[in-house]
Amino acid sequence: MNELIELDFTIDPTFNIYEASRDLHRARRAEWHEDYTLPSLWKFYEPSKVSHGSYWHFWGTEQEIEWKHNFKLWMTFINEYKNRGGRVTTGSDSGFIYQLYGFAYIRELELLREAGFHPLEVIRSATLNGAEALGWDDKIGSIQIGKLADFVIVEENPLKNLKVLYGTGAIKLTEDNEVVRVGGVKYTIKDGIIYDAKQLLKDVKNMVDEEKAKTGWSLKQPGIKD
Repeated sequence: MNELIELDFTIDPTFNIYEASRDLHRARRAEWHEDYTLPSLWKFYEPSKVSHGSYWHFWGTEQEIEWKHNFKLWMTFINEYKNRGGRVTTGSDSGFIYQLYGFAYIRELELLREAGFHPLEVIRSATLNGAEALGWDDKIGSIQIGKLADFVIVEENPLKNLKVLYGTGAIKLTEDNEVVRVGGVKYTIKDGIIYDAKQLLKDVKNMVDEEKAKTGWSLKQPGIKD
């Protein structure tokens, strides 16, 4: 670890892409799959001997327990690396193993939090640390005069609950005992150009709906025929 730090080595753990290994049911049943996962991608996720990462040939309790132990060791290492001054960044490696683009990235933030990162350290890993690793910290990574306007706008506080960054938002119970959804990135600003993030998410859903309509496809869990 000390040698890696001396070499200014950056670690991008992508915890999320292996999370299904410790809890396959959770990954398969993530609520966004129904609306935002293309039929072709869902097929790619299913158990297969030819699709990359589709190694669920007979995945069970014993395999998941081993992976839970592995995550404890892995997270301990990454957190200690950060505590010693090592650079840790945020990545998702989406498109495999039931991890969907966009949503998996937010899950990575939550997993860094689980590893022991303070919420502010999580945000730093996703912003300034990434910019430094790429050598772009003079342009992006923090809000400073002279840097490009790159940020997201959300109406909730992600330091209190990172789940508000998911496109589908976070579930909240109001004082009037009403269940509501809050959060979800409202606007994304890239190089000073403002994008309606919620509309972009609707566009993705429309694309998925169109693909489903072509063949009358509906999402079914692996092995279920009817």
